[in-house]
Amino acid sequence: MNMLESAQAMIRRVAEKLELNDEQIKDLIQPMYEHRFEIELDEGSVHQAYRVQHSNARGPFKGGIRFHPRVDIEEVRALATLMSLKCAAVDIPLGGAKGGVAFDPRMYDTEHIEEVARQYVQKLEQYIGPDVDIPSPDVNVDETVIDWMVDEYTKLTGDPSKASFTGKSVRAGGSEGRVEATGRGGTIALREYCRAMDINTEGLRVAVQGLGNVGFYFAQIAERELGVKIVAVSNSGKMIVNQKGLSFGGLRFSRNIIQKFKGSVSPSEDSISVDADVLVFAALGDVVNANNQKLIKAPLILELANGPVDDDALQLLEARGVHVIPDIVSNAGGVIVSYLEILQNKSDTHWPYDTVVDELDVILTSAIDDVIDKASEYDVNMKEAAFVLAIQRLLGEDVDDEAGV
Repeated sequence: MNMLESAQAMIRRVAEKLELNDEQIKDLIQPMYEHRFEIELDEGSVHQAYRVQHSNARGPFKGGIRFHPRVDIEEVRALATLMSLKCAAVDIPLGGAKGGVAFDPRMYDTEHIEEVARQYVQKLEQYIGPDVDIPSPDVNVDETVIDWMVDEYTKLTGDPSKASFTGKSVRAGGSEGRVEATGRGGTIALREYCRAMDINTEGLRVAVQGLGNVGFYFAQIAERELGVKIVAVSNSGKMIVNQKGLSFGGLRFSRNIIQKFKGSVSPSEDSISVDADVLVFAALGDVVNANNQKLIKAPLILELANGPVDDDALQLLEARGVHVIPDIVSNAGGVIVSYLEILQNKSDTHWPYDTVVDELDVILTSAIDDVIDKASEYDVNMKEAAFVLAIQRLLGEDVDDEAGV
């Protein structure tokens, strides 16, 4: 079951609990718009590109752009769907979209990547904008790429607000705290779940699968603020395990940060079966399925990637007492700070770091509390509860009328 199939299966199951009709289910599953195009470069390269706009029921379309060879229309549809649900689950007035270009930027020079970024904006100019669709960074897209995109959009439209994209560099109108926002959000989600379940986070053994930006900042912040012990980390090449703990204190993120750690080395695919109290998925989706879920030893999973645990696996895990803190809330830190960035751009202000962190904490803490309440009200697991909450808001219930972009 792939990410799209899992998201749609969950929507249908929750829709049955909520007694939705066929038209309502269709609206939740079917994207509003899909854009497919090619990016052609002078030297002859051609890259397939996509933007799926799922729902703007609660505000402008919102979602990242990823540069990755695995990008295809089904993945982008799934991610756009999850983004609509995510924004609704954390109660920010934005819709859901996602985009991507199917290429590996590690194989190309800076000039090639910049041209891809600028052409992406050129092809989509009439379909995006501060009040229509506000893209942001995702896998292999950083603030430099977003700055190029903002610059191109400004040249094409004359829009001076720079609210056309989020995830910009601070000098280009970006928000403080954006780089570590998703990792920090995961820390808040884990903190609030443990608080609700009366779990002491001090010394909690945590394994992190995926040591990119999200995994790194989660590990660093959770170690510092929650007192957890990071006992394993992995990237696409290997895993390092040290049950005495891997310290993130004082480290700065880099793509080869895993080389800083010492411990037993094993293949990265072994990360799913690490002996830990919490297993964090912080890389790509479609990691855990019905076949390999039985290898998981950790009693708690934190989804910091989009869709790492498929729906079949989720039901099997929950049945054997392995609980999942769901992606549409736990990895929402990035989109929440993106929302705060939009507010700053539109009011021509720049908030200090502490203000951004405090606002993120308030929004995400409230969202986790809401999900826990829904889980109790409907007698469902956390992921189902998050979908219940999101779908109710997408259909117009429990909407905060005072929110606005």
